[in-house]
Amino acid sequence: FHPEVLKIYAKHYQTGEVIPDSLIAKIDAASKFNMGFITTEFVAAALLDMDYHTQSEKKSIDVRDFEKKSMEKIGLISEIIPRYRSTYFSHIFSGGYSAGYYAYLWAEVLDADAFQPFAEKGVFDKATAASFRENILSKGNSDDPMTLYKKYRGAEPNPIYLLKNRGFIQ
Repeated sequence: FHPEVLKIYAKHYQTGEVIPDSLIAKIDAASKFNMGFITTEFVAAALLDMDYHTQSEKKSIDVRDFEKKSMEKIGLISEIIPRYRSTYFSHIFSGGYSAGYYAYLWAEVLDADAFQPFAEKGVFDKATAASFRENILSKGNSDDPMTLYKKYRGAEPNPIYLLKNRGFIQ
C-alpha cells in the first residue's frame, strides 16, 4: 500500500473520515513484523531447491542429512525450521519450478525496485507512469526482459528497496 493511494479509498464506512496517519503508520509497522524470520525461511527453501538441482553426482542421498548440510551453508539455526521439508516441497520437484523457487523473492525485488520511481516522484506522476507503460507493459515478451527493465530503470534491479520494504534498513 502507499499512503497517497490509501487515503483515496480508505475511509470510515459511516462518517467518510479518511484513514488517519497514525493508523497508516501502525499498518506499515505491522507489515514489517516477523520479516526476518519470513525472509530467512524463504531463502533457506530457495537454497535447498538450488542444492537439489545443482548436484554434480547422481546418487542416492540421505534426505535429512542433505537438508541439514544445505542449511548449514547459511548458518540456519535449528530453531528456524525450513519452510518446506523435502518430503512435501512439491514446488521443487514438479510443475516447472525446479531450481526456480527463488523466483518468488526475485519478483519482490523487481516489484520494489520498479516502484521506486513512483515513490520518489509520486504515485500519480504521469511521466513515470508513461515510462513504465512504454518500457515494460507495452512490450510484453518482445525483447529480453532485463533489457526492457534497464530501459525503464536505467540499471539492473537493486535489492535495497526490498530490504527497505521489509524493514531491514531505513
